[in-house]
Amino acid sequence: MSAATLTRIADALERLSPAPMAAPDFEAADGFVWHVEPDRLEPVVEIKRVDIGLLIGVDRSRNTLLENTEQFARGLPANNALLWGSRGMGKSSLVKAVHAEVLKRGMALKIIELQREDLPSVARLLNLLRGRPERFLLFCDDLSFGHDDQHYKSLKAVLDGGIEGRPDNVVFYATSNRRHLMPRDMIENERSSGINPSEAVEEKVSLSDRFGLWLGFHPCSQDEYLAMIRGYCRAYGVEIDDDTLWAEAIEWQATRGARSGRVAWQYFTDLAGRKGVTL
Repeated sequence: MSAATLTRIADALERLSPAPMAAPDFEAADGFVWHVEPDRLEPVVEIKRVDIGLLIGVDRSRNTLLENTEQFARGLPANNALLWGSRGMGKSSLVKAVHAEVLKRGMALKIIELQREDLPSVARLLNLLRGRPERFLLFCDDLSFGHDDQHYKSLKAVLDGGIEGRPDNVVFYATSNRRHLMPRDMIENERSSGINPSEAVEEKVSLSDRFGLWLGFHPCSQDEYLAMIRGYCRAYGVEIDDDTLWAEAIEWQATRGARSGRVAWQYFTDLAGRKGVTL
């Protein structure tokens, strides 16, 4: 067999079973995004986020999550956290804002965003992070599972860690519109069709129980909605009188058929554009 043939065989085997990924330069950024095929951590030099002081109506969740994150950054025990509830009420914004606040207070912490579709690769990511001197906040936004979705089994590797346990330098935060991460009709179907109804649903419903912190987010009041927008105006130097602001903001909310932090930001973005203010 020629040397060229042996080289081609070796290259093919390498593609089938690539060498373990080398750890990236974690000093390059405070945030990273996990990608697969091939496995890699891409640095995010500038993380887009809202200042923690601009998040209105989530004081209790903010304080609880910040305290938990500070504990973890200091090397103390901390819980995985599930932020669940109404759409557009600042769940993912709070996670990123808390990370920024911890950095501002002089503690080192890396945030790694993980897509739900990439959960089957999470064991490889944990092996990469295990034993590192840095501390890592794994973040999965809009986490939920549908019918016949087996990705939830991979999530247990993050929450429980198998026989090795979750690495001490890793904590996992997720956001979801669903408290139990599963659609209600899926849970009810498991109860009605399983040979043993309680066992059929237990594995799926108990997934959310593995999060030590459950932080609920609920629809905001009109006063909170208007306070959010006024806070944005102060922070970005947008001048508008109260009567005009209230009238425009309430009309904007009515056209969207909803009232939330996201709708408040969308109105403010429109207002800033009309006022010639860059964000």
